[in-house]
Amino acid sequence: MPDAAIKPPASLARRLFRAPESGLVLVILAMMLALTVFGGTKEKRVRESVSGEWTKVTVNRFLDFENLVLVAKDASFIAIMAVGMTAVIVIGGIDLSVGSIYALAALLGAMALRALQGHWLGVPAGGEVTSAGGAPLWAALPVGLGVCCMVGAACGALNGSLVVGLRVHPFIITLGTMAALRGVVFVVTGGLSISGLPESLSAGFFKAGIAGVYPVPLLVMLVVACAGHLVLTRLVLGRQAFGIGGNETAAQYAGIRVGMVKVIVHTLCGLLAGLSACVYLGYYAAFEPNAGNGYELSVIAATVIGGASLSGGRGSALGAVLGALLIQLITNAMIILDIDSSYTNIVMGAAIVVAVVMDQTKARLASRRG
Repeated sequence: MPDAAIKPPASLARRLFRAPESGLVLVILAMMLALTVFGGTKEKRVRESVSGEWTKVTVNRFLDFENLVLVAKDASFIAIMAVGMTAVIVIGGIDLSVGSIYALAALLGAMALRALQGHWLGVPAGGEVTSAGGAPLWAALPVGLGVCCMVGAACGALNGSLVVGLRVHPFIITLGTMAALRGVVFVVTGGLSISGLPESLSAGFFKAGIAGVYPVPLLVMLVVACAGHLVLTRLVLGRQAFGIGGNETAAQYAGIRVGMVKVIVHTLCGLLAGLSACVYLGYYAAFEPNAGNGYELSVIAATVIGGASLSGGRGSALGAVLGALLIQLITNAMIILDIDSSYTNIVMGAAIVVAVVMDQTKARLASRRG
């Protein structure tokens, strides 16, 4: 082939623009710009660094530092679970139980941490436990992470085993486990919250402040996103997942152990729901029975908006994180623009429908070109 016929490699800017997530990034930037322009301003009390006196200043409602931190923090809980949901949707499945797994993992994690706190403080069983002092981080962090992640992984493995063993569509299986696990949470708690968790886990780690920012949930989200990207794009498990989602029959003939891959993927999804629950416990230092209620809608919306195809075979961890960020921007926009929060689920549902329609349209156009 002559040298003139060899195409030069595309520039970095062109490769970024052609990336599947580039359109979503542009939408997020446009939405942030619109909220900055139309969100208005508000008065805020701040303490002067020199005199220490409180004064009122006018700030942009969206660009207010505290608001941006809130959006990033809320997005992290959804994004961590959305990375696991992406893998489930890539194999052609779906998991409606992530919100309930999140709640159950948080409940059992809170109970374990409360017992640890009581033991460390010398409080007898059944006695009142406060969060003052108590268990150090080296004891509280392994217990919190271990219990939450193990409970989440066990629930995910149960979902995967039922899907494979009973050969029932994951929609039906996870719909049932969603209701059952949520029921277990309310039976165990009686509708009561749990507090008295170790301060070392909250103020000492998950809500540790750095220059007025609480970055740990965001850092956990970024680590999970990088790990999810590595698994889906570089490891054998990721290639097998895409193969199953593209054509399950062909994957079986290619020697892929489809059942085992499905169980592993569902287990990882549950594990990430447990990890998100541990971040929630550490950040708020308490558990309340409605934790994770309705999260399945937000997680699925983030995954689908992020580019995952509900028919399987396509999805990315980065897209899931961007989708979660867009979901939180929509919620934040409704607050900033003083729109009734009752419309939030309507907007989320409409976003899922629009994303699915666009996905189907692109698939039809691609098939015609083929």
